[in-house]
Amino acid sequence: MSHFRANELLGYPVDARLLIVNADDFGMYHAINEAILRTLTEGVVRSTTVMAPCPWARHAMRLLRDHPDIACGVHLTVVSEFADYRWGPLTPWDRVPSLLDETGSFYSNDRQAELLARARLDELEVEFRAQIEAVFSAGLRPTHLDWHCLYDGGRDDIFDLTLGLAREYGLALRVFDATRSERLQRQGLPTADHGVVDSTRLATANKTARFVRMLRELPAGLSEWAVHPSLGTAEARTIDGWWTTRAADLRFLVSREARETVAAEGIVLLDFRPLQAIWNRDRGHGTTGVRPQYP
Repeated sequence: MSHFRANELLGYPVDARLLIVNADDFGMYHAINEAILRTLTEGVVRSTTVMAPCPWARHAMRLLRDHPDIACGVHLTVVSEFADYRWGPLTPWDRVPSLLDETGSFYSNDRQAELLARARLDELEVEFRAQIEAVFSAGLRPTHLDWHCLYDGGRDDIFDLTLGLAREYGLALRVFDATRSERLQRQGLPTADHGVVDSTRLATANKTARFVRMLRELPAGLSEWAVHPSLGTAEARTIDGWWTTRAADLRFLVSREARETVAAEGIVLLDFRPLQAIWNRDRGHGTTGVRPQYP
């Protein structure tokens, strides 16, 4: 990593251990919304991202309006992964046909390769803008963009498109790839120094102990964890084959062990607002995610 590390850009000592814990999938279904709110108000989560096309997005955005101190971003969504619980675009279907499967929903995650082969960049831009605008229109001021199921957007041109939208709207951007992260940091834009931990990739058994060990071993610099908490309700069990993984995330994120380990290790928990302020400092529209004005 270049000498433009996130600590330097954010004004922290070189040996500071910075961590963003972002709860993905806000708005997917009710049990996720309730769990994410708990992790933000009682636990160690400091940031969340809204899935604007999902059935429970309005509820998620109302919760965010009711808790204006919570930092939220936009979880850009063109994947609908469940067999019986689907969602599709905010844009009229006939404007984004390359993003839709034969049912008119977004592609399932097991057909991601098909989606990435078909998706037109201009149609992705229309839908991504619609999702960003939906969050602004709900009276929220988002901090950053990230993607649902697509690491760095899944294609170079999708990454570049999203980077351009982040810059236009004055938002930070989650970045997985180390080479991309280093390139952006050389431009003075803070990103995670150590990639992004996706909690769905961690084993469910003994997950709290695994997370505690990861906190104790957290390196200096900026790390990001993308976590996916949910209650284990009948709704979650019916919809989501990942519900046990999500419930294990929730148990850790609101646990005493999580809070005590963060404190004992001197870890600094951040949201994306400090990153956004730097990403946005050369823009003409403030530092808190203000929708750009067009002529």
